[in-house]
Amino acid sequence: MEVGRLLRVNLSAGTTKEEEIPQQAVKQFVGGRGMAAQYLYQECIPGIDPLAPENNVIFSVGPLAGTGALACSRWMVTTKSPLTATYYRSVGGADFGAWMAHAGLDLLIIEGRAASPSYLYIADGKYELHDASDLWGKTTSETQQLLKQKHGERVRCACIGPAGEKLVRYAVVMSDRRCAGRGGTGAVLGAKNLKAVVISASRREEKARDKGQLKELINQEVVAFRASPLFNPFSEAGTIMMTEAINAMGLYPTKNFREGSVPGWERIALGEYAKLKEKNTSCYGCVIHCGNVHTVREGPYAGVSSEGPDYETVWAFTAPAGCTSVEATIVADAYCDDMGLDTISAGNCIGFAFELYEKGLLSESDTGGLRLTYGDHQAMLELLKQIPLRQGLGDILAEGVVRAAARIGRGAEEYAVAIKGLEPPAYDPRGAKAHGLSMATSNVGANHCIGYAVQEIFNLAVPRPVNRFADSGNADIVKLNQDSTAFYETGIACIFPALMGMMPPLLFGKLLASVTGIDELAAPGYLFTVGERIYNLERAFNVREGFERDSFATRLTESPLTNAGPAEGQFIRQPKAMIDEYCRVRGWDGNGCPTREKLEQLGLSGLVSL
Repeated sequence: MEVGRLLRVNLSAGTTKEEEIPQQAVKQFVGGRGMAAQYLYQECIPGIDPLAPENNVIFSVGPLAGTGALACSRWMVTTKSPLTATYYRSVGGADFGAWMAHAGLDLLIIEGRAASPSYLYIADGKYELHDASDLWGKTTSETQQLLKQKHGERVRCACIGPAGEKLVRYAVVMSDRRCAGRGGTGAVLGAKNLKAVVISASRREEKARDKGQLKELINQEVVAFRASPLFNPFSEAGTIMMTEAINAMGLYPTKNFREGSVPGWERIALGEYAKLKEKNTSCYGCVIHCGNVHTVREGPYAGVSSEGPDYETVWAFTAPAGCTSVEATIVADAYCDDMGLDTISAGNCIGFAFELYEKGLLSESDTGGLRLTYGDHQAMLELLKQIPLRQGLGDILAEGVVRAAARIGRGAEEYAVAIKGLEPPAYDPRGAKAHGLSMATSNVGANHCIGYAVQEIFNLAVPRPVNRFADSGNADIVKLNQDSTAFYETGIACIFPALMGMMPPLLFGKLLASVTGIDELAAPGYLFTVGERIYNLERAFNVREGFERDSFATRLTESPLTNAGPAEGQFIRQPKAMIDEYCRVRGWDGNGCPTREKLEQLGLSGLVSL
């Protein structure tokens, strides 16, 4: 088995150092998400301010990166979040993960803080810190273009935009037009004065133990992908296709999680975006090509183009502010990508401000003259522009809804919808309760990509059918989805084809075994143990940071859904009982902390001390 490599960069000292990753760590955590979680747990100082120099940022890829395995070259940024103060992992696409692998790196650990704006350049086994003063203030697209002009068109970059530089707590890390998009990882890099990581690398020889076997397994992947009934819809339209279905299900959170569908949603349905579509795009080694480039053809936004928006971004800039302008979503998506801003948190913060304006808690003197009237997409876009620049009300909203509510006062806390400080995604937990329970118990807060409930959202009966309105009995499904996501992200696989049946665990395990030489990975039971081990380690990190028992946002437990079709009147009726059931299924104590017995069972007792 090839031993993994780690590059440690200390920005304060200006030093770089290569290290070997212990083989035992590879057997326990494989790579990607698991390996990064282990190093973060071991090296993060308990109680550290996430924006302090001592808070490390870890870039990671999995063993399958750059091998040609389909949808398995994603990259991850792991750190302590400045938004939630919890463990956080955020996943990105495009080519950067493959380039990290081609450069021979499994992990990149960034320590300290540079004295002035800098970027890291990696090429031919050499690691250099360069001055980035001329890049500071540039957008992510400008930054990547300038770095390619300097280092060649074949380099790949992961960078921050102005939002990260100004420490917006939900700033992202961008590569091409894909991002590691939640939790404020971009702000941590901004606090370190690190503008970008640039990699120049040639494609490496396949590192598989048996190259013939790897090729055969990849062929099996191609067959499995194309056989899925979801392949063609995702290939044609990406996640935008979900807008119509989620509105019909009553799950489209509207007006700051009060209603379950946005009036006039037909104006933002798939067919309207299809009229503006230019082409498909793809991440490295993926045949789905789910990215969609859209260009506004006419009107005041004519000529604006974005590689998106995806479903979450369509939602973020429609329902929270009660808007239904396709063109405005394209403009907002392009702007957020350039500024390096998480669209989900940004949309939530805007929806929060719109409700406060409606309730009279914000006035035009607070908004800089903007009238935050539902349906006004121009006001929505103007407010959005203030956030990454920290101007006006945007300076307050840049803190996220929980901190913003505390600053605004006047009872604004009542309207801040968040779980562990993270604003929720585009699925109302009241109408898909296993999905909601996963958000409530997620180690990173309200993130749909930690344990996506395909059983509810796509009506997939895996391993059994699920009643999405059930108040109990589905905690095992939540655990299954969370642990499955964790083991797939050792790869690092894209969770959408993985969890929707295109990449069965047995096939994924065989791919990992063929590359790592760890034959046990070919057994699904071993993989699920790895996933559970990772999830418990992440929870242990949060416990060490002062984690208190999981909970739902108050609005979800006290306010029934309206304008929600089949989900009308639904709310989280038994939040305590749901979380108690989940803790029992997990083998945790009543406060959601891993027990000593559970840690020993998972082989974590030597690493974790609670």
